[in-house]
Amino acid sequence: MKIGFIGLGQMGSGMAARLQASGEPLTLFNRSPEKLQALIDQGAQAAQSLRDFADTDVIFTMLADDHAVASLVLGEEGLLAQMQPGAVHVSCSTISVALSAQLAEAHTRAGQEYLAAPVFGRPDAAAAGKLFLVLAGKPAIISRLQPLFDRMGQRSFVVAEAPEKANLVKLSGNFLIASVIESLGEAMALVEKGGVDRHAYLELLTSSLFNVPLYKNYGGLIADRKFTPPGFAAPLGQKDMRLVRAAAENLNVPLPLASLLHDRFIRLAAEGATSRDWSAIAKLAAQDAGLSS
Repeated sequence: MKIGFIGLGQMGSGMAARLQASGEPLTLFNRSPEKLQALIDQGAQAAQSLRDFADTDVIFTMLADDHAVASLVLGEEGLLAQMQPGAVHVSCSTISVALSAQLAEAHTRAGQEYLAAPVFGRPDAAAAGKLFLVLAGKPAIISRLQPLFDRMGQRSFVVAEAPEKANLVKLSGNFLIASVIESLGEAMALVEKGGVDRHAYLELLTSSLFNVPLYKNYGGLIADRKFTPPGFAAPLGQKDMRLVRAAAENLNVPLPLASLLHDRFIRLAAEGATSRDWSAIAKLAAQDAGLSS
């Protein structure tokens, strides 16, 4: 099976490395060619253009947003025009429900296959093959590609046959994570201003009521005020809150917290904090409480 991977950012580089270790032929494409070198040294091939994916069986994309994905796939010389009939595009990007449905329709018209496979996990989990994958698409295609998904993640969850449903689930999950970050920030600001050490408070929380990785990992970043370098940049959080609100509006589902979170990310952007991790919204609660650190 010939595999392609497009988008070697913080997440994509780890995911592609896991596929490289499978021993299958791997072709890579990235706008910044220097990010390819480590995998090329291990035997991967560098694509000079999207035309080099013409004979590829399955192509993974891991890109930042709707614009990047739509430009790469649907452009005049885009991936859609290069893929052979029967080839599979697996989109791991966190994109809108609407674009995912559009991609599914476009690939079907071209005689190609499309799966949505957004992931939960940060870059360290991607490098270790510990992601959680949310899959939606034709069952036969998912079954055929399951060994590849197993290389990238510790578990896959098939949620539907319509690909866009996976993107809805992914956006809902990011909404929940952002909600945890905001609530942790507010709670820590409350107890810290009342004279309780925030690290001791986090130890209590994560050893009793919230003994789960999400609270431990993000709680640690918040308690340490460690928001750089970003594992997931704040502008991506803002984008995801915008997309989850759009999905909710389309379904007539009120999400009051999503509106609050979107405003939090806009405030970060207004302060120029675009290079920080999205958990930096938690520091806004401390600032609101008059805490200096």
